[in-house]
Amino acid sequence: MTADTELLAITSGELTARINPFGAELWSLTDALGREYMTDADPAFWTGHAPLLFPIVGGLNAGRYRLDGREYALPKHGFARHSRFEVVDTGESHARLRLRDSDETRGAYPFAFELEMGFRLDRATLHMAATVRNPGAAPLPFSIGFHPAFAWPLPGGAAKADHVIAFAEPEPQPIRRIDAESGLLLPEPVPTPVEGHHLALDASLFEADAMIWDGLNSRSLTFGTPGGRQLAIAFPDTPMLGIWQKPGAPYLCIEPWQGHADPAGFAGDFRDKPGVVLLEPGAARGFRMDVTVLSAD
Repeated sequence: MTADTELLAITSGELTARINPFGAELWSLTDALGREYMTDADPAFWTGHAPLLFPIVGGLNAGRYRLDGREYALPKHGFARHSRFEVVDTGESHARLRLRDSDETRGAYPFAFELEMGFRLDRATLHMAATVRNPGAAPLPFSIGFHPAFAWPLPGGAAKADHVIAFAEPEPQPIRRIDAESGLLLPEPVPTPVEGHHLALDASLFEADAMIWDGLNSRSLTFGTPGGRQLAIAFPDTPMLGIWQKPGAPYLCIEPWQGHADPAGFAGDFRDKPGVVLLEPGAARGFRMDVTVLSAD
């Protein structure tokens, strides 16, 4: 499979989004002046833009998971980001794309599923919605996550050091980290760098890879400079969050998750992995992420 070069473009007049059907991935978000709010995907750091993580988030113990006594292999973050989605519906300000199970996916993930990704622009807000449906006869176990990389610094002239994340609620709990060698979740939490609601951003925070909240109080936050350009980000359906960059890169990934990497040493059934949800036959479950560009005060 190869990435598409033709991007879908949708606009509200205030914002324009460009979406790659390969992975149903948001590649660009610009305002009416052409200012870019997403990563430049500099290959010196990372070529991703906003991959959709499904049916796992993060890595597996030795790259494999266990299900009913059998073992299966999946790459980090699953296969959706490397799959071509069908374009179901498009209009001036919206697009909807769908991925269904296939012979290829069932070899690694033996379930029937439908994964739909919707994008809609309403003035200065981009609404993104991932919907998982279970057309099969057995409960569907999965995790899912968003992985957008926003420009850091945001357009507007403020320095990187002036950017902060402000959570909707205080976040005093410890955070989790990833083992650099295995890519798995370390067992011991570490003290949070968040002070009250606020996280002062610095590249040194990411020398130990992503910061992970596996029990987040907030379901929204702002990213940017107080009194200046900011993004308001809402994620009402996901209880976990990763924040990541390659140290020094001109982007910041703000990643609402339902699920995370295997805990170090995890060897249980996939259904028992922390963060995995079970979707009953015939049911659907949605996961929303809204991004609003806030003008400077």
